[in-house]
Amino acid sequence: MDLSGGTVLITGANRGFGRALATELLGRGATVYAGARDPGRVDLPGVKPITIDITDPASVEVAARATGDVTVLINNAGSPPRADLLTSDPDVIRLEMDTHFFGTLTVARAFAPQIAANGGGAMLNVLSGLSWVSFPEAGAYCAAKAAEWSLTNTLRLQLAGQSIRVTGLHLGYMDTDMVREVAAEKSDPADIARIAADGLAAGAYEIVADNASRQAQAALSGGVAAIYPQLP
Repeated sequence: MDLSGGTVLITGANRGFGRALATELLGRGATVYAGARDPGRVDLPGVKPITIDITDPASVEVAARATGDVTVLINNAGSPPRADLLTSDPDVIRLEMDTHFFGTLTVARAFAPQIAANGGGAMLNVLSGLSWVSFPEAGAYCAAKAAEWSLTNTLRLQLAGQSIRVTGLHLGYMDTDMVREVAAEKSDPADIARIAADGLAAGAYEIVADNASRQAQAALSGGVAAIYPQLP
């Protein structure tokens, strides 16, 4: 896919990885809509700020009507892991699912017809290595990302006939505000943005961007014992 001629909408583009994606795609000649709940916080020269709250279907519909020329959708907006499935407030758990699963679905449903009407294009869903492996302290996030992975697979099949290629991007920790306090190896968001853009340009269905995600993916074939060796 020639990204230089594309028009891209990125959700959650005001900071972190979304901002890195916007920078990368601008550098490749794309037109970029930088979506954010508060577009006044978008400070990257060259992008077109646009209001979008992925948990609010009305906001998503307004954004879809305000564009019309989108050929690439990047579902990046998210929330940090914060909920244990057994002990956390159910409303917090529900917010994780509303953001990562229902939010992604809402945006995909709103923009897929636009992309198809423009001759087809691509959709990139920013997933996680935690789509494939769960940790109790982040159980709600892991469940939501696993659901988003399944959603990505379904959309890939359903939208292929409309010339929309759906790609899943799996990655571990990146050096962003969302995981500032996590003591672990972190990727540079700019590096992951480059890998993601390269994958989009090549038409990849799946982009496994770092070692943590590659290890999680490899463990799947080994079953429960390989994924959770701590179990008796």
